[in-house]
Amino acid sequence: MEIIKAMVLMVVGFILLIKASDIFVDAVSSIATNFKMSKMMIALTVAAFGTCAPELAISFNSISNGVGDIALANVLGSNVVNILLVIGLAAFITPIKVKNEVIKEELPILLSTTALFSVCILTHYIGPYPDGFILGRVDGILFVILFILFIVYIISVVRAKKGFFESSNPKYSMIKSIIYTIVCCVVIIFASDLVVDNAKILATSLNVSTKLITMTLVVIGTSLPEMTMTVVAARKGEFDIALGNIIGTNIFNIGVVLGLPLIIYGGFSSYNFNLIDILAVLLAAVTLYLFARNDKILSKLEGFVMLLMFILYYIYIFFQ
Repeated sequence: MEIIKAMVLMVVGFILLIKASDIFVDAVSSIATNFKMSKMMIALTVAAFGTCAPELAISFNSISNGVGDIALANVLGSNVVNILLVIGLAAFITPIKVKNEVIKEELPILLSTTALFSVCILTHYIGPYPDGFILGRVDGILFVILFILFIVYIISVVRAKKGFFESSNPKYSMIKSIIYTIVCCVVIIFASDLVVDNAKILATSLNVSTKLITMTLVVIGTSLPEMTMTVVAARKGEFDIALGNIIGTNIFNIGVVLGLPLIIYGGFSSYNFNLIDILAVLLAAVTLYLFARNDKILSKLEGFVMLLMFILYYIYIFFQ
C-alpha cells in the first residue's frame, strides 16, 4: 500500500512539475521577447533554464535533506538523457541541421564544461575513498564559475548584436508573465518535495538504491519538458531551439543545479556511482560534438546510434 501511495504521489509531482515548467517557460519567454533575443539565445537561456526548474528544485531539496545521490543522479542522468535520448529521438524522427557557429562555439563550450565536470569527479573518485567520492563546496564554486563563463559568452554575443532578431508577439502580457512565473516557481518547489520524498520511500520499500530510482523515474520524468520542446522544435524545423535548449540545459545542470546547492550546503558523499557513470556523461557530450561536426547534420542513423547508446547504458544501470 505504501509503495502504491508513493508511486501515485510521484506521478502527481511529475504532472505538476511538467505543467508548471511548461507555463513557466512561456511566461519567461514572453518577458524575454521584449529584448529581441535570437531563437538560439532564448533557447540557451530562457528555455533551457526554465525546463531545468524541476531539476534545480529537486537538487536543492535532496542535498538539504542529506540525500546527495539524488542530486548527482539528477544531473548525471539528465545530461545523459538529454543528449542520447532526447536529441537522439529528435534526430531519429527529423534530421537536425547544425549551424557552423553552433559547432564552433556552443558545442565546444558544452564539451569543455562536461569534460571539466567529469575530471573533477574523477579526481575525487581516484582519491582516498575506495568505495565512492565526496563533492564539496570547492567543487560547487568551480561548477558555478563554469556557468558564469557561459553567461559571459552569451552577453558577449548579445553585445556583438549577433543575438537579435525581430521579435514575435509574446504569449502573455507582462503582468501575467510575472504572476505566472511566481506561481509556477511555488508549484515547482512543492512538486519537487513530492517527487524527492516519495522517491526515498519507494527506494526503501523496494530495497533498491536511490540512484536507480532517480536515474529512471525521476530523471526521465523531469526530462519530459526538454524532450517535448526538443522533438516539437525539430519537427517544426526550429533546429536552433532544439539544440540550444539541450546545450543550455546541460550547462545549467552542472553549473547551477549541482554547483549552487554544493556551495550553500557544503557538499555530500556518494557511494553509488562509478567510472562507467562518469564516463557515460562525457561520452554523450563527445558523441554529440563529433556527430554534429561530421557533416553539420544529426542524421536518422546518428540519432539511432545515440538511442542505442542510451539503451545500453540503462541496461547496465538496471543490472549493475
